[in-house]
Amino acid sequence: MCLGPTPSEKRAAAAQREAADVAKREEAEKRAGQKREDIMEALEGATVRRGMRGGMGRRSLFRAAGGGFMGRFG
Repeated sequence: MCLGPTPSEKRAAAAQREAADVAKREEAEKRAGQKREDIMEALEGATVRRGMRGGMGRRSLFRAAGGGFMGRFG
């Protein structure tokens, strides 16, 4: 008769799943860190090339052309 996995087999399988989950989590954290570094480098490079701080599309709320917040609602 087959009654399913023994308790020792269940413990071994649980330990293997836990080890696999830990390895997967560490790999995901490593990839996330690398992506974060790549994004920071790209943003810093774009800011330096444009010669400005704050990145693309940053405008004053008080633009003289009337396109800012104060021009619309002021």
